This record gives sequence, structure tokens and C-alpha cells, in this order.
Amino acid sequence: MTRREDTFVSHRGRLLGLAYRMLGSMSDAEDTLQDAWLRFSQARETDIRSAEGYLVTIVTRLCLDRLKSAQRRRERYVGPWLPEPVVDTDAMTPETMLEFADDLSFALLLTLERLSPPERAAFLLHDVFGASYGAVAEALDKTEAACRQLAARARKAVRSERPDSKAPAKQHEALLAQFAAATASGDITALKHMLADDAVAYADGGGVKIAALNPIYGAERVARFFAGVFKKANAEGISMRAEFGRINTLPAILTYADGTLDQTMSIDVKDGKIAALYVVRNPEKLSAVAGRDGA
Repeated sequence: MTRREDTFVSHRGRLLGLAYRMLGSMSDAEDTLQDAWLRFSQARETDIRSAEGYLVTIVTRLCLDRLKSAQRRRERYVGPWLPEPVVDTDAMTPETMLEFADDLSFALLLTLERLSPPERAAFLLHDVFGASYGAVAEALDKTEAACRQLAARARKAVRSERPDSKAPAKQHEALLAQFAAATASGDITALKHMLADDAVAYADGGGVKIAALNPIYGAERVARFFAGVFKKANAEGISMRAEFGRINTLPAILTYADGTLDQTMSIDVKDGKIAALYVVRNPEKLSAVAGRDGA
């Protein structure tokens, strides 16, 4: 392994974490890192003052380029778009004590999706990965003052929309277990009891798998939807099995249909109730999880 290869490998986890948070897709993040390596491997030594800074700048700019085409694809996406769920997150978590450093939740990623790409990049670089505003300015080719404004707007949006992401893992797990049991038994009353009144459910089938084409709002509608889905699967003779795991650092349910991973479901918790549910059914987004769980 050459010195430059060794340098790239040592920074790979952090770069992958940045690209995934920017793009919401692990496959796109991996492709971005491949492109970044090609540029880094061919760069002149005189152009690299700091290997880390150079790599962060390359990855950031490649992500901004990818987001242009990604936004056009998402405009044509069938139904709600959700990030690609990931299992291995340790390497992608920066070694900082910043407020958002260990947050890979769907809630955060969807909030980032609503920001402008420069706001997203400024926030991630400064508030998640601890880069100075000087480094952010270099990566975005903007002034430090402009980057401060971008990060401040993003930070305000993230904090205003952030759920109780620090709810104890045991509370997440208990709510998931209760939700799974009530869904299987068709107990709509029990489901409604554990849902916030303004709960919302998102289901991403990508036009490949059957899923709700619009978000489902309200405890009553969410409860009836999930109970109905399970009832329909039973009526069709599909063998359903639920397992508990972790998706994007939080407890989640992995559901198998006839032995094959059919979907992942994670939740947001607020004031002890389920405030949001994120169901990913698009098979193109489940390959990494299916490959990891060994089912």
C-alpha cells in the first residue's frame, strides 16, 4: 500500500460518513469516495497542503455535483423518498463531542434533505465534523461569513424539527416491540395509544414494492394502515417474521416475508409516544442490510 493509499484509508470512514449524510444513499456515497480516490491519487503533491482538508473538499464538491442530478431523480420518485438504511455506522461517526456528531437518524437526514445543498454542507462540515469556518469556506468556495450564515440557518432548522432523538434506547425498543405485537394482533386501540396524535408514517417502495404513495397522518389512520397491511399479508398466506436490530444507530424492526428481508422500520419518539415511522421497502435500498443480517 502506497503512502497516499494509506492516507486515504485512514480518512475513509469520516469521508463516507460525510458523503452518506450529504446524499442519503450509501451506494452513492461509495461511488463518491471512488471518484474522490481517483482525484486524490492523481493530484500533484504541490496541490495538497493538507491531505484531510483536500479530501474533505473533494468529497464535499463531488456530493454537491451529485445532488443536482439526485434532486431531479427525486422529483420523479414514486412515493415518499427515504434515505437508504445503514447498519455499520461506527466508522462514519466523527470522533467529536458535537451535538449532532452521532446522529444518523432518518429525522435528521430528512431535515437535511429540505435544506439547500450549501446549507447542508456547511452544517455537516462545521456542526457534525468539527471543521473550522475557514475549512468550510475553502470546501464551498465561499467566504467565512457566508458559511457562518449557511450553518446558522441549517442549525436553526435542524433544532426546530428534531425529535426526542436522545430518548433511551430501551424506550425505543419497548415501543417497537409493543407496536409489532399490536400490529400482529390487529389491535388498533393499542396502536393508537402508543402513537402521538399527529403521528406520521412514511413508506418508501420506490415504485418497486407496494407502499403508501403519500405520507399517512394522524394516529387513527396510521394505526389502521399498519393493522391492515399485516392482516392482508396473513390473508395472502405470507409468512411474516419480525426481528429487532439497529438502523442508522437507532433500534428498528426488520421484517421478513417468506424468509426474505421485506422492509425495515424505524421510529422517532417524542414525549414517550411514536411521532414518526419510516418504512423502507424499496429492494434497491435494502441490499446492504440484507447482506449484513445473514438472514
